[in-house]
Amino acid sequence: MTIQDDRNGSSLTVKVGGRLDTTTAPELDTHLASALDGVKDLVFDFSDLEYISSAGLRVLLATVKRMNKQGTMVVKNANEIVKEVFDVTGFMDILNVQ
Repeated sequence: MTIQDDRNGSSLTVKVGGRLDTTTAPELDTHLASALDGVKDLVFDFSDLEYISSAGLRVLLATVKRMNKQGTMVVKNANEIVKEVFDVTGFMDILNVQ
């Protein structure tokens, strides 16, 4: 998995690539713990994300809960496989997927 941040003031875009699964989800969780300080607008760019597991969904759920208290969160550029996981698990109703 790759993680690339692009910060612009209180806005942060996090580009995640590869597989977000049991092995890699803790890395993203740790990364976000400090990266979200002071962030009001968070965008996840999933254009390079190939797969997401339930472990990855847990990280997104924790992140959207945090961002609901301090700002907004959007998921962009998810492929059809990732969108299907969001749809089947009900995450389409939880996340703002564009």
